[in-house]
Amino acid sequence: MGQSPSPRSPHGSPPTLSTLTLLLLLCGQAHSQCKILRCNAEYVSSTLSLRGGGSPDTPRGGGRGGLASGGLCRALRSYALCTRRTARTCRGDLAFHSAVHGIEDLMIQHNCSRQGPTAPPPARGPALPGAGPAPLTPDPCDYEARFSRLHGRAPGFLHCASFGDPHVRSFHNQFHTCRVQGAWPLLDNDFLFVQATSSPVSSGANATTIRKITIIFKNMQECIDQKVYQAEVDNLPAAFEDGSINGGDRPGGSSLSIQTANLGSHVEIRAAYIGTTIIIRQTAGQLSFSIRVAEDVARAFSAEQDLQLCVGGCPPSQRLSRSERNRRGAIAIDTARRLCKEGLPVEDAYFQSCVFDVSVSGDPNFTVAAQTALDDARIFLTDLENLHLFPSDAGPPLSPAICLVPLLSALFVLWLCFSK
Repeated sequence: MGQSPSPRSPHGSPPTLSTLTLLLLLCGQAHSQCKILRCNAEYVSSTLSLRGGGSPDTPRGGGRGGLASGGLCRALRSYALCTRRTARTCRGDLAFHSAVHGIEDLMIQHNCSRQGPTAPPPARGPALPGAGPAPLTPDPCDYEARFSRLHGRAPGFLHCASFGDPHVRSFHNQFHTCRVQGAWPLLDNDFLFVQATSSPVSSGANATTIRKITIIFKNMQECIDQKVYQAEVDNLPAAFEDGSINGGDRPGGSSLSIQTANLGSHVEIRAAYIGTTIIIRQTAGQLSFSIRVAEDVARAFSAEQDLQLCVGGCPPSQRLSRSERNRRGAIAIDTARRLCKEGLPVEDAYFQSCVFDVSVSGDPNFTVAAQTALDDARIFLTDLENLHLFPSDAGPPLSPAICLVPLLSALFVLWLCFSK
């Protein structure tokens, strides 16, 4: 890992040598001292009187600049101050990073200045007679519920898939056919690592397919122990490598689970603590991978983790051009098109991938991989207008809004560096 910028005190002045030494000594214990749940609870408590039964970011009785909005701004400044005080102990905590982004969004939405009065600390002590129950704190290992409570809306999700010889649909709706062989990372971020290994379908064959998939769910505070899942052709286990089917003995261990819809051919892994669902399939002697992941999770990576096929697609040097994809294979193109058309009536990227795979491999069963990949996309995509892609040779992102992702990722990495 590269060196991170030097820590700064809350007032911006460089820390003393003794402070740095103390931080280093406490580094091993820092993760267990994250106080983001306390910050969340104090924010919810301080905004109770501003809400008319709505979400924390919906002040009662007034637009921006009103009394309710002024009270909300004070609560948000207190919330931001609390997160800054616990920043160094919350590195890698998804609840903390979600809170930081949520505060920034709400302060912009309600035109709050960063400088100004803060909300008084919540009263502590026994409940008053007749007082209602204290507001429930969202489960820290339920990403969707926690995000919705903080932002007042459902989180955004991204979809990626890899299948066939091999084809990659990236988070940015790029669709590439790749010539990659060996092990390549599909994902590599702060919470999740996924690697796919491709090799020729047979000795001397031109077609390559995914033969092995390795997934590492990284240790996450009170939610899960680190878990490793590994699948190979003809070995699609319904458990992690250690034999378990959940995230371990931690309080949130059930937020990671494995389910099998069809033993040996279809496994689904749900990681509720990071808003992620993964499907791994085996069809026609090959593996396929499909994922729906929360945007915050997909973007939580550093500059050193830039090689991710789900993020950038195949490297340019590894992409097959249209002329290469149209070369004659073991089956004539017209025959392959007829076979693929039966299950893929729309001549989109999935159809073209199917034609390529059947033609090159000479195996009509390769049609199933493209069909199931399209089925998974239909389940995982939040906007079905992006279901059918029609990529060009250049392979630019097909959704202009997603072009902001690299910039947001870079800003997120910078924030992580300065919060250490």
